[in-house]
Amino acid sequence: MNSRINSVAVTGGFDDIRSGHIRFLQEAGRLGRLNVFLWGDALLQSISGKAPKFPQEERSYYLRAIRFVHWVLLVEGGANLNELPSVKGVRPTIWVVHEQEHTPEKQAYCQARGLDYKVVTEQELQDFPEYAPDRSNDEKTPRKKVVVTGCFDWFHSGHVRFLEEVCELGDVYVVIGHDANVRELKGPGHPLFSEQERRYMIQSIRHVKQVLISTGHGWLDAEPEILRIKPDIYAVNEDGDKPIKREFCQKHRIEYVVLRRLPKAGLQMRDSTMLRGF
Repeated sequence: MNSRINSVAVTGGFDDIRSGHIRFLQEAGRLGRLNVFLWGDALLQSISGKAPKFPQEERSYYLRAIRFVHWVLLVEGGANLNELPSVKGVRPTIWVVHEQEHTPEKQAYCQARGLDYKVVTEQELQDFPEYAPDRSNDEKTPRKKVVVTGCFDWFHSGHVRFLEEVCELGDVYVVIGHDANVRELKGPGHPLFSEQERRYMIQSIRHVKQVLISTGHGWLDAEPEILRIKPDIYAVNEDGDKPIKREFCQKHRIEYVVLRRLPKAGLQMRDSTMLRGF
């Protein structure tokens, strides 16, 4: 029986990461240990003809937080896009490309080197599969349960950093606002992304244990889910701090933690409202 773990390679700029990028990474990751060859700023600009929306450090940080990704390797300018970069210690056995990035040259490159070549079609990326959390070690290594709530309509590196910090407190359970409640609270045009897509984006982050969709209404639309989860901690950032949440936690004897809204060191502060264009 062949127990070899495939070393999978994908390449790209991954600028302004959205659900399509993550679905592609998930499909590639099903084939083995996923290595992302990330185009640096100069290379991405030479390919697209414009500066990246997000710098390479931020793109790399986000990618490294995605649970399907094993390693992120930065590719500087001058690379041949029809070949895999040579990186010491990394020997891919499969090159996975999106159908829009497929070229005969890439396929010929793989054939000449005995590598498998996989083309992922757009049709394969249309759904948003729900992630089933691994509970095998829940009783062996018990951690506190931490609940987080919010809209998360335009997921960005600031959200990643927040979830990373919350993960230091315990297992992270995220309850996102259902579409109707988000519209009620934030007005017409919200949310930009459906509750299923928003759930998928958050559950792709390795710091998160599970993501649920709220069934209540108002600022405490997540109340039914919180009572079911029975968390030890309710964590919010400064923007999400509301008196009604504090009162709820006092009533149910849940520790209430407010985290400062700070980006990862060296990265720019991000705001969903600005990114969405509102």
